[in-house]
Amino acid sequence: MSDFTSDFWPYFISAIVIGGIVFCLTVLFMTSKSHDPAHTGESTGHVYDEDIIEMNNPMPRWWMWMFIITCVFGATYLFLFPGLGTYQGKLGWTALKQYEQEVKETNDRIAPIYAKFTSMKGEEVAQDPKAMAIGERLFMNNCSQCHGSDAHGSRGFPNLTDNDWLHGGSHETIKLTITNGRHGMMPPMAAAIGSADDVKNVANYVLSLSNSEHDAERAALGKEKFAACAACHGPDGKGNQAIGSANLTDNIWLHGAGEAAIIQRINNGIDNKMPAQGSRLTPEQIHVLAAYVWRFSNAK
Repeated sequence: MSDFTSDFWPYFISAIVIGGIVFCLTVLFMTSKSHDPAHTGESTGHVYDEDIIEMNNPMPRWWMWMFIITCVFGATYLFLFPGLGTYQGKLGWTALKQYEQEVKETNDRIAPIYAKFTSMKGEEVAQDPKAMAIGERLFMNNCSQCHGSDAHGSRGFPNLTDNDWLHGGSHETIKLTITNGRHGMMPPMAAAIGSADDVKNVANYVLSLSNSEHDAERAALGKEKFAACAACHGPDGKGNQAIGSANLTDNIWLHGAGEAAIIQRINNGIDNKMPAQGSRLTPEQIHVLAAYVWRFSNAK
């Protein structure tokens, strides 16, 4: 892959672009000089369908000037805008700058729409039909790809409707989550727990905490070994929202239920990441979106 990221390619592309323009101008110049005006109207000797005669006439001047103007336009464009390898253009235009400018213009234009909601508490915003209509569109465009259009999530993507919040479900906490994102990581714990048999025992103990189907004998043996997990999940397995550790007693399994799934998590750990949306959405938009998400698990 390094062959395609070397300094050679910008020069190669620039040479092709400039060479193409120069070649077109050269051909036009040579064509205009090679025609003999004395032979205007002379047949080339090619006749089609008995009466269609090909004549040796020069190209119309307007046609040639269109080619020349096109070449001049192309050269001017390449001088002002990026197009020649690593050359950034005299105007310094970039797609990122254009995008940021358009986003700013759009946000400035819609700011008055959100002005009403910024002074309201999240719980009040959640009761406003207009705000919820806006929140729905924000959710569909930015959140539904992972959490689903109904916010019920899927394996590895949290259900936002069930009141099971790893970091807390208040409006302010949801705003913080949307703005900064979340990075949840459970390290592989097999080495800390012991043998493969110990891991299986702990998995059954974890299942017993939520009264899920489990082997009671193995669960009893795994209780002591669960101490390696208690630092994050707590001695009672109820988790810790301050660090985002899961509650193991509620029978809600983000990455799959059952002995095999839990053993896999103990052996391999989990690394989940929700991207931050603070750079994509304005604080006013996040305020409304958080109220829309909050409403899923607090609707009466």
